[in-house]
Amino acid sequence: MTDPFVHLRVASGYSLQYGASHPSVLVEAAAGHDMDTLALTDRDGLYGAVRFAKACMASGVAPVVGADLAVEGAGRAVVLAESRRGWGSLCRLVTATHARGERGAPVTTRSLVGEHRDDVVVVLGPDSDLGSALVARDERRAEAALRGWLEVVEAHQLVIGVTDHHLAGAGVGSARLAGRMLAFADAHGVAGVLTNAVRMARKSDAPVADVLDAARRLVPLDVRNVDRRNAEGYLKSGKEMLATVEEVTLLAGRRDPARLVADTRHLALRCRLDPVADLGIGEIHLPEFPGGIAELRARCEAGLGARYAAPAASTVDRLDDELAVIEQMGFAAYFLTVAQVVDSVREMGIRVAARGSGAGSLVNYCLGISGVDPIAYDLIMERFLSPLRRALPDIDIDVESARRLEVYDRVFADFGADRVAAVAMLDTYRVRHAIRDVGAAMSLPPGDIDQIAKSFPHIRARDVRHALRELPELRRANLGDEQLRVLFELVEGLDGLPRHVALHPCGVILSDATLGERTPVESSFGGYAMSQFDKDDVEDLGLLKLDILGIRMQSSMAHALDEIERVDGERIDIDALAPYDDPDVYAMISRAETIGCFQIESPGQRELVGKFSPSEFNDLVIDISLFRPGPVKSDMVVPFLRARNGWSEATYLHPDLVPALAETRGVIVFHEQVIKVVAVMTGCSLAYGDEARRALGSPEGQEDVRHWFYPAARAQGYAEALIDDVWAILVSFASFGFCKAHAAAFALPTYQSAWLKWHHPAAFVSGLLTHDPGMYPKRLILAEARRMGVPVLPLDVNASGEVYRVEAAEGDGTLGVRLALTDVKNISAAEVERIVAGQPYAGLVDFWQRARPGSDVAEHLVLAGAFDALYGIGSVRGPGARGRVTRRDLLLTLADLERLDRVDARAHGRARGLGSGGATGHQAVQLALDFTEPATCDVVVSGLPEMTAEERMAAELAVLGMDATRHVMEDHREFVEAIGVTHADEQMKRRSGSRLLVAGVKVATQTPPVKSGKRVVFLTLDDGTGPVDLTFFEDAQGPFATTVFNSWLLVGVGELRRTGARGVSLRALGAWDLLHLEALWRSTLEATGDPRAAVAAVHELVDADLAARAAAVAEGERARADWNARAQDRPYADGDGGSQGERARRRADTEHAGAAGGMGQRRVLIHPSGFVQSPYTDVAPAGESPRSVPRKFADPGRKLWHSSPGSSGR
Repeated sequence: MTDPFVHLRVASGYSLQYGASHPSVLVEAAAGHDMDTLALTDRDGLYGAVRFAKACMASGVAPVVGADLAVEGAGRAVVLAESRRGWGSLCRLVTATHARGERGAPVTTRSLVGEHRDDVVVVLGPDSDLGSALVARDERRAEAALRGWLEVVEAHQLVIGVTDHHLAGAGVGSARLAGRMLAFADAHGVAGVLTNAVRMARKSDAPVADVLDAARRLVPLDVRNVDRRNAEGYLKSGKEMLATVEEVTLLAGRRDPARLVADTRHLALRCRLDPVADLGIGEIHLPEFPGGIAELRARCEAGLGARYAAPAASTVDRLDDELAVIEQMGFAAYFLTVAQVVDSVREMGIRVAARGSGAGSLVNYCLGISGVDPIAYDLIMERFLSPLRRALPDIDIDVESARRLEVYDRVFADFGADRVAAVAMLDTYRVRHAIRDVGAAMSLPPGDIDQIAKSFPHIRARDVRHALRELPELRRANLGDEQLRVLFELVEGLDGLPRHVALHPCGVILSDATLGERTPVESSFGGYAMSQFDKDDVEDLGLLKLDILGIRMQSSMAHALDEIERVDGERIDIDALAPYDDPDVYAMISRAETIGCFQIESPGQRELVGKFSPSEFNDLVIDISLFRPGPVKSDMVVPFLRARNGWSEATYLHPDLVPALAETRGVIVFHEQVIKVVAVMTGCSLAYGDEARRALGSPEGQEDVRHWFYPAARAQGYAEALIDDVWAILVSFASFGFCKAHAAAFALPTYQSAWLKWHHPAAFVSGLLTHDPGMYPKRLILAEARRMGVPVLPLDVNASGEVYRVEAAEGDGTLGVRLALTDVKNISAAEVERIVAGQPYAGLVDFWQRARPGSDVAEHLVLAGAFDALYGIGSVRGPGARGRVTRRDLLLTLADLERLDRVDARAHGRARGLGSGGATGHQAVQLALDFTEPATCDVVVSGLPEMTAEERMAAELAVLGMDATRHVMEDHREFVEAIGVTHADEQMKRRSGSRLLVAGVKVATQTPPVKSGKRVVFLTLDDGTGPVDLTFFEDAQGPFATTVFNSWLLVGVGELRRTGARGVSLRALGAWDLLHLEALWRSTLEATGDPRAAVAAVHELVDADLAARAAAVAEGERARADWNARAQDRPYADGDGGSQGERARRRADTEHAGAAGGMGQRRVLIHPSGFVQSPYTDVAPAGESPRSVPRKFADPGRKLWHSSPGSSGR
């Protein structure tokens, strides 16, 4: 039986840091109470409205949508939409509210509500101006508040909402105030309704609400700092609300309790919205293009002639077919819109390229949106746009990251502010943010909070306690005391709740003039008009979302091209390199010398290209597609490589499938091949084949397709055994394959970047260092530059600029790369600008006077060697009779300049750099110095020794985050040579299966998803001769994970695996902190004087650790087998079910099974397709989040290694 009560004031987690439950959870709770209607009235916006409406559709609950707004001088008011028109009014009201208020604290006014009153209802609760007047028992003020509202809305649009949280007294949340407010409504002829001011789905969520209050206010968790006074503000059932109804009715002097429920329900029915008819879910809205399909055809035909001198008849027919589909779908304006954006970007001189399945469209190629020829590379449109799928296609464009906002500005200018809005991104709680906010609320020491947070990989907050049990690096972190138990329970409660709203990194909405009636808009931090909806919401609303992605590789290549033109006077067009067939470029790729190259620089890709040996553009397309979960899951990589390298014959299940699979040696690699195989086997169209491919992504869809596929294939005459074989491959691959058109779009910048690296290495490196586009830190790019023979020119106050520049090195004139000022620690853009504008400088005093740097920046420049060339520091030429100037002398002079500045400031009452009469402190310094030696006239030579090599290295790492003048490992060369380390450039000479000792500087860690569903850690070291890649499977992670994630200089042991001509990898057995082993070696050497004894001590420690690890693994396997055997008789399943005793026994068993050698009992995520994934795998590549370096070398914050989100530690 339907529960008649309806909650009309409900805040979800999208009331940022106020509501404690997701909209879907609230809807689920309402459905569980048999309620047929539910409202969502989030604070300050409509951020969760679309997903709330979708959850309602799925659960059979009718949605009511409103916004809970702060009103200037009038407390708060809830505004509900009554209809589609009311939804538009509500959107515009929220937009207007944010436009007038302070960002993050919007406040509306009564007059604004009045201006947007069409088809809305205003609900005044106990926190309104009317409610606060009645709390004070001030009837006159309450009547004045009521009159004020009735001046801006009609009487039927005003409702008084009463709330009883069973609090004592007569304040907000008390029954007495609720009764008084209801009596006031009756006395003044205003409708009264009952609300429960819901902010959580369950009563048990109350502590989470308290944490959110504390986090929102940035205060400790304390009764004085939280909003609730009890836990009654949850989504109660109608039966639970009945007692409230009776009490409030009695206190209001009413006789009929049912009337309050009826009035509440009446308002709910009046405000019910249809998600499709009223909110517009599923509709499509495009910008206005009067020319429509005729204009699109004219542009495409012109482009066809430009792209193909004499297009084949089949190409013309294909264009006609695509245009016919576009006309049928009504999408001409979509393509014209994207084409206009791309044309504008090119007109601005900004590099632009399309990505995604749109590269399969001939229309996109003719319009100039895509640079990949779909005819030449056998790409199909149906993967991108199908007449059977009523949804907007998706075209993403890549632009230079450094100029992305310029593109935004142009788009807003071209289409108009009322037709454009950026997409929002709701940043949600994951484990690290949750730990920080809960820890602060609990008043834990900030340093402890930070250390605990950084111990975890970037995982879901709900997985925090699982991670403590399962990850070896956390089991060793001593995070198990009682106070932390409470912290982790609260952390789990915050999982996935939105923290704040931000500008999406690439999404822009382009629509018609009615955009403001379908989405509320607020200003982003950067000042752009931003929808309150995220990327999924705007797609559900049928809004054209164009992803304008800022790609650092595009900026890097643009910078390289500018440098080539500046140095050589030649403007190279890398967009005209077709047919992309330079053999030297492919030879370089096949040698796996791909650090810095787009898409093919990761450890796994370097191993893959070494095995693959690409020799043409389509090979790059295949390579990019192979490195995806689908081919890995379906065991297609190895058969492909064996056939590719001639180690086995290519096999085809049937001759009819050869045309679809020949390019990949009989192996399905692309989505397009799935579509073609389905079409061949069943005789269906490619469009229908794509519908089948999409359906294969879920078990239900697979069953539907199976019922169709088998009879259709039989009807085509195929044998049952063949159908079984083909079906097994389709099911294992389809949902996790890769789109060939997308891969082709990626392959274009892959080839372009590799071409630049081979032909113009100095310019290429300058672009990489300026725009940092890859997964590795800059110090590895410098090491790669040295390997390629590109000189790295040091920081120079007279030669370095804002960006990295190509410059001829002294001597043979080889083109090198000059370090940039922007990498100096703490330097500001204004300081860089002043320094560059004042170049050249005669000396330190001249620099100090004219460039006016901060004292810390000047010191950093000295420490990093920016004045070395000016004073001949480190050169063979002497500075004159006074002796050699050192960096220490410059630091002493700098200290004098700072002191005299303070004297100037006190004497003249002005800041440094402002002119005045008389001699300044700087002039006084100059008068006291000997000007007979111009090179050193402003610096007194103190006789102090120069900084040691180790001190200079430490200074470079601290100031620049890079070992710029020489490699870090040079300081440890004696040690690594003594213990028998194999260098990166020697690995190809060793036999497969050899056990190698390696050492180097950590540059990246990754935990990508793999077929087994286990966590695998990829560690990349740099030893000065090249990258060394080690793979840590779970059995090697136990005793070594903490070292891998937290140490910087490492020694590793691994078994070499060689595959293909150049494929090489190391299966790691262990890892140790290099400094620890080196200290052992040196102390033994000093104690015994015997080099062999020192080496033996290191090897004994390593061997002992490896033996202990092997024993722990064996014990862990025995414990796990025992656990599995006993689990058959246990009454609990995977999860946290069962009694407290059962959970404790299970936890002990799990920890026993994972002791030292493994991961304990692992949980896995199983996708609908059957793909198994560890919850600790990456959600993004390494390179997004730089990590700090040990304090021995620098302060935290310098970008010395990169780790992906699945990596634990700093």
